[in-house]
Amino acid sequence: MPTMYELSNKGRKLLDGLQADAFKYFLHEVNPANGLVVDCTKKNFPSSIAATGLALSAYPLGVEHGFLSRRSAVERTLTTLRFFAKSEQSKSPEATGYKGFYYHFLDMKTGRRTWDSELSTVDSAFLVAGMLAAAVYFDRETQKEEEIRTLADGLYRRVDWHWATNRAKTLTHGWKPKTGFLRYRWKQYDEALLLYVLGLGSPTFPLPPESYRALSSRYKWKKIYGYEYLYASPLFTHQFSHIWLDLREIQDEFMRKHDLDYFENSRRATYVQQEYARRNPKEWKGYSEVCWGLTACEGPGPKILKIKGKERKFFDYVARGVPYGPDDGTVAPWAVVASLPFAPEIVLPTLEHFKKTEVGRHRYGLEATFNTTFPAKDCPTCGWLSPWHYGINQGPIVLMIENHRNGFLWELMRKCPYIVEGLRRAGFKGGWLS
Repeated sequence: MPTMYELSNKGRKLLDGLQADAFKYFLHEVNPANGLVVDCTKKNFPSSIAATGLALSAYPLGVEHGFLSRRSAVERTLTTLRFFAKSEQSKSPEATGYKGFYYHFLDMKTGRRTWDSELSTVDSAFLVAGMLAAAVYFDRETQKEEEIRTLADGLYRRVDWHWATNRAKTLTHGWKPKTGFLRYRWKQYDEALLLYVLGLGSPTFPLPPESYRALSSRYKWKKIYGYEYLYASPLFTHQFSHIWLDLREIQDEFMRKHDLDYFENSRRATYVQQEYARRNPKEWKGYSEVCWGLTACEGPGPKILKIKGKERKFFDYVARGVPYGPDDGTVAPWAVVASLPFAPEIVLPTLEHFKKTEVGRHRYGLEATFNTTFPAKDCPTCGWLSPWHYGINQGPIVLMIENHRNGFLWELMRKCPYIVEGLRRAGFKGGWLS
């Protein structure tokens, strides 16, 4: 376990500003009538259930920091939970969800399925985790806070995790009303760790323990740049479950075999990211030990340009990763912030570097993504800047800064009996679970 990293006054001020700016997304990019949070600041975009779950997780932190009052947070949370409790759950293509799960994208006004999106298992997990976080935080004996706890518990209990396996061991990515289950499954190490923990902890429709064993049996252990770790290419896969799960010093069977824990694993994955950028094998402009962060994100493509006599291919949205790619020179600053708890000693200098450029001057803080190689007249020093912000980027900034400071969300979720039960049924032992 790395030693505690002491922040300077400059570092604290930097993080305070980033967190406050990122939190504003959840104050402004929401429909107050139903609590849904917009996926992206692009015009007429729908709500993302993952962004809504991150908002539910962030409201308690907002109360603690004075970003909003407890009364306002209670009202926002209740509005959201009441909407999901009353929304249509059926096989209808226009419903909000089915079997306790929800469609990935919902119309901001009606809350119904949009974009022909799938009933998303992992995004439903992020939403439900936010509901459970709210249930733990709002613990006062008032009518409204009691209703938050009751609604959150009921919404979690109605999720049919077992149905989502489609008669196999691992969980499917999702389901569509006309074509049924998607062909893809969550069967490798990625952001779905939280999904399995929630499924295993269910008192109503639980996953069997063998589902988790089937998942971990396909894990890939690799040695890259001298770091041995459980491999996954994009940085977000080493972060998203950690937003809610305190995985410090607890181990499942896989990690016991390697004498490691998932927190240290994410630290090593973060260092691999930095080392890849330092080596910069594809010679992208700007990459260095203080400019890195490849993850699933928007980019300046799709486009092929000839730059300094060399043909360069740029992507739009793709899961960028290291060291095998894809990589088109696009960096996601929010993903660097999300690694703050794991490796503050390399994250802070990188954030300070970003602040010196045009990358950190948006109303919501850091730009979502940028590409220094891609030519852009409006920002010669940083190249292409994403003109949009995303809820699923802002949430990790807000919450992982706080987890680094004091373990705020980790402490909340450690009090959730379903999380504890899910971890134990997955085979986790030691540390705070003892």
